[in-house]
Amino acid sequence: MFQPLWQALPKSWYRTAKLNLLANPHSLPNQNCIEAAADHDKLTSLEAVSICMDTIENLLIDDNDTLPALEPIAMVALDAGRMLMESGASACAIDELVSKVARGLGAERVDLRVGYASLAITIGIGESGITRMREVGHLGVNQRLDQEIWHLAWRISRHELDTEQAREELGRLAAKTPRHSSLVMAVAVGLACAAFGRLLKVDWLGTGPVFLAATVGQYARRDLITRHVNGYICATIISFLSSLLAGLGAHWAGSTEIKTAMVASILLLVPGVPSINAQSDILDGHPTLGSARAVSVAVTLIFVAAGLWLGQVALEKSVGI
Repeated sequence: MFQPLWQALPKSWYRTAKLNLLANPHSLPNQNCIEAAADHDKLTSLEAVSICMDTIENLLIDDNDTLPALEPIAMVALDAGRMLMESGASACAIDELVSKVARGLGAERVDLRVGYASLAITIGIGESGITRMREVGHLGVNQRLDQEIWHLAWRISRHELDTEQAREELGRLAAKTPRHSSLVMAVAVGLACAAFGRLLKVDWLGTGPVFLAATVGQYARRDLITRHVNGYICATIISFLSSLLAGLGAHWAGSTEIKTAMVASILLLVPGVPSINAQSDILDGHPTLGSARAVSVAVTLIFVAAGLWLGQVALEKSVGI
């Protein structure tokens, strides 16, 4: 019965206990036994306590040398989850990736809480465990970075990288993952909105203005985001700008579908990925996060509608439509 008990305790516990006993050996309940052992071996009680604790300590494996540090593992896993969430991932995907990274770095237990603006993780090895939290930034969409993070997670799960190497690789991905230029993105968004305009029965005379208005709107939107303008205010400004430009352009071009062209030009502001994530999070058992995403989507649509209404009022005032 005695051997399994003392082997279950970590070596660091014996070091602390030895210091406490040496400071106050008379606090032991079996003080008489220690004094008897000390008298038998011609030792003082302090020497008997020290020798006893040293003997047990030397028989144990040094837990500090065999267990990986929990703090670096928790922070690397949180950084990976944060980057994935900011790239547009759902709660289930974030949970799976964080668990894969933490376990690949040596954690035995991983529990993650995914919030709308923060991530909290609890990891454990043996009887040790810590809880850490990380703030999440702007939730955008970056599929290329999403894929790169997953590739890194698979490498970590195969134990190809240690904690420090994983941290460096995450930093490299955040800094050097290639992105399309603002101009390329603006033109691509303009073409997409023009195509949607055709699906909405906008005539060819109104398609050109939709393309130009959406291109300008996307370029201005990217600039406002880099200036850290509030996302809802940004949605209102871009909705007003794009709808007004599309309406004016369609009117001057002689289109008969002016209002439809105005609507088509602001389709770039529809939060498609957040809407899908909101539904999947609720269905996958994350109702709090899913509800927060759904509320954000609803508020965004309200601000977009306000910008469209302002654009229609400005168009009526300017050309009398």
